[in-house]
Amino acid sequence: MKTPTYILLSILLLITISPTSAAHNPVDYVSTLVGSASKSELSTGNTYPAIALPWGMNFWTPQTGKMGDGWTYTYGADKIRGLKQTHQPSPWINDYGQFSIMPVVGKKVFDEEGRASWFSHKAETATPYYYKVYLADYDVTAEISPTSRAAAMRFTIHKQMKLILSLMPLIKVLP
Repeated sequence: MKTPTYILLSILLLITISPTSAAHNPVDYVSTLVGSASKSELSTGNTYPAIALPWGMNFWTPQTGKMGDGWTYTYGADKIRGLKQTHQPSPWINDYGQFSIMPVVGKKVFDEEGRASWFSHKAETATPYYYKVYLADYDVTAEISPTSRAAAMRFTIHKQMKLILSLMPLIKVLP
């Protein structure tokens, strides 16, 4: 009879002294990068790392593709062209009313190719409610958190330089 009692007490002791992990919200288990390794020849999800609130007015996402081509973010890219406000539900539908913001330092750069910055997925945090990336070419860390109608952004400059926010709207000429 003593053996089952010792086993029960040992189990209870292990449960009470084991390290407790921080309480997690189910959204903390979501990776918004899953499914973003798509290209037009092969679909592996056709998703992008959207930062938004449920029923929010718009989405924010890092932009690795060219403005207006539909492929906003692809995992295999190594340059970010901007932080894009979007309404795009799928790369196959394209977007409307879009623009992107890119923090640059030093000189003013307003074309998306010239302002693009190298980044690494090791320096990228992507959740549904927060995005953070280190932009190596400018030595700037960019962060986004969504609000119901817009987003809050923070740019940390690691050098003593002037920060310039380059704004690029999508401009299409209709036939």
